[in-house]
Amino acid sequence: MSSVKNVLNFQTGLGVLANMFLLFFYAFIILGHRPKPTDMISCQLAFIHIVLLLTGADIWLTDIFVSLNIENDFKCKTTFYINRVMRGLSICITCLLSVFQAVTISPSSSFLAKFKYKLKKYMIRAFLFIWSFNLSLISNHIFYAGAIINVSVTNQMKVTKFCSLFPMNYIIRALILTVTISRDVFLVGVMLTTSAYMVIILFRHQRQCKHLHSLSHLRASPEKRATQTILLLVVFFVVMYWVDFIISSSAVLLWMYDPVTLSVQKFVMNVYPTITPLVQISSDNRIINMLKSLRSKCHQIF
Repeated sequence: MSSVKNVLNFQTGLGVLANMFLLFFYAFIILGHRPKPTDMISCQLAFIHIVLLLTGADIWLTDIFVSLNIENDFKCKTTFYINRVMRGLSICITCLLSVFQAVTISPSSSFLAKFKYKLKKYMIRAFLFIWSFNLSLISNHIFYAGAIINVSVTNQMKVTKFCSLFPMNYIIRALILTVTISRDVFLVGVMLTTSAYMVIILFRHQRQCKHLHSLSHLRASPEKRATQTILLLVVFFVVMYWVDFIISSSAVLLWMYDPVTLSVQKFVMNVYPTITPLVQISSDNRIINMLKSLRSKCHQIF
């Protein structure tokens, strides 16, 4: 188990560092330059993933809470609630990123074209709605999460190192699962629909460029690179999210979590927030050019 713990800690550390780099980069772009509409979404997604990774790291948080002398029940409810909220926000913001990119690259003759110049106004409203919705939807988890007492007596289900879920009525459990599944199915459906729409647009654009013999322009298109990156993130997210959802839903329905299942789920859950910033860093020309400039300056100094 120590090797598994080391892998999870390395995964968490890598994900936190990469997302912090992205967070500072996009914050600098937003404050100092004219940002793209998707920059604000990516900045928020980086922040969400940092919190998601930190609230899922038992060892790191245990040390912090011990130093602050905080009661186990409070830290359990707090971390469990924040972690679940961030998981919901992750799928919502990823869906929003996909939708806004689809609007950004839509042709001027399409229905979505009229929303292009109002993206910033719609984005702020979307952020407020998404945060309010997830904060209220996950609030019921506070009542069913608490510090571990005695699993054999109270029939608790251990979900983290210091936290467990209390038994709940089967109807309530089914209702929570139904609402969560409905939200996820809707959002994944929207992501897949916008992804298919973007693939069609890219395919049509590629055919036009071939017809006009300007393939070099196609390869240099920043819109195309950004769209391909978001398509990759969406596909990757859908696969990882549903693997995680199947594991967690099965565990809740059967009311049974074992250490191996917990470790596998934590690894799967952290794959997307760890890989996402690495993909964005490697595909954003602004970041690549900045890193090349820093490297050349370091060579000149040393």
